[in-house]
Amino acid sequence: MSATPHITHDKLPQETKLVINDIRIQSVNRSGKDIEQWRSAHVSAESVYSPNRTRLYDLYDDIMLDGHLTGIINKRIDAVLNKPVYYHDKYGKKVDAMDALINTTAFRNVIRKIMETQLWGVSGMEFIPGNELAFVEIPRKHIKPKWRIVAIEQNSSQGIAYDAHENLWVLGESSDLGLLLKCAPYAIYKRSNMSDWANFIEIFGVPMRIIEYDANDEQTKIELKQILDEAGSALALMIPKQASFKTHDGKQANGDGQLQSSFKDALNDEMSIIVLGNTETTTNNSVGSLSKSKVHAAQQLEISKSDIFYTANHLNDQRFINVLKSYGYPVTDGGSFVFSRDIDIAYLMQRIEIDTRMPGDLPLSDDYWYSTYGIPKPENYDALKTQMQKKTAETAHSLKGSSSKFRNLYNSVTHFLQSMV
Repeated sequence: MSATPHITHDKLPQETKLVINDIRIQSVNRSGKDIEQWRSAHVSAESVYSPNRTRLYDLYDDIMLDGHLTGIINKRIDAVLNKPVYYHDKYGKKVDAMDALINTTAFRNVIRKIMETQLWGVSGMEFIPGNELAFVEIPRKHIKPKWRIVAIEQNSSQGIAYDAHENLWVLGESSDLGLLLKCAPYAIYKRSNMSDWANFIEIFGVPMRIIEYDANDEQTKIELKQILDEAGSALALMIPKQASFKTHDGKQANGDGQLQSSFKDALNDEMSIIVLGNTETTTNNSVGSLSKSKVHAAQQLEISKSDIFYTANHLNDQRFINVLKSYGYPVTDGGSFVFSRDIDIAYLMQRIEIDTRMPGDLPLSDDYWYSTYGIPKPENYDALKTQMQKKTAETAHSLKGSSSKFRNLYNSVTHFLQSMV
């Protein structure tokens, strides 16, 4: 196996051999998962001397089939994906030429992989040579953060050092196993609960038919069985009249399946709290909880702000900037990717009331007003500022002259009145 050649910042060489083509990918293990397997996979992934995340990531792939978990994860990621992002030069001026890159599916997928790092613990991308940004995802089971390699075999500790190749970008910390580690037990319990619920419905969801017959009348028994078979697939029992029959089905305590339903809701709520930090913005089954929903929405907004900060830091990572330079995109020294700011009118109304009551001897810079209230700074700001200062000075001089005239008039009138006394 040949090593991947060094990649310059001028252009990704067309002859670069992709690492992804050298690794031996295996299918996800879709066997049944239980809490014992989750715990065993967790211990294996946290091993000090030979950590292996293979079984844990197979389990992650399996629980991602849960509809509620998928929904809340997409909700958190979409809060960042749907946020406008721009590229500014070192002077804070928007670089319009970067909009074409930002609007591509590839760039959007880069943001998604950055966000998924918080869920899985690691994410990896191998950028493909060409004229436009493109990448393939490195299977997470092959990323070994402890040794900082991409393993050829998913259970091996030998592979390709990803730090040595500039077209490989691996994110995440060696000790981070992601939020899915905490979601996994709830998803596993939920799957078992749904199976039990389905059995409950199958058994007790339709009426039970019970036919009694004389134990000594075999012909009647045969005819009754034929009648039941032809009458449908609902649960049916045939017992001799001489026998005693009782059912202990738990229906008195759980006659409508509410036990399974409430357990399912509790498990969903736990996963919502882990991923979104709340429950009310995803499912709201309570009455009169508008105020509580607003509080939870504010909590989720704080998480979204943190995600945006996290994503922006990675987009501005020098390794990714070098990749963009290699494709020929107009990234500049000192430039950065910036997400647009949300405008909270209610908050700004409170803020401006405070700002306008600040003491006069505590000056606030113009940049503070532009930044706080999201007002775009004009390109000819310096010229406009000079013009405003000049006009203010002329007004002050005019008022000073008028004040002198009024003072002389006041003195004359006062002198005249005193002479009349």
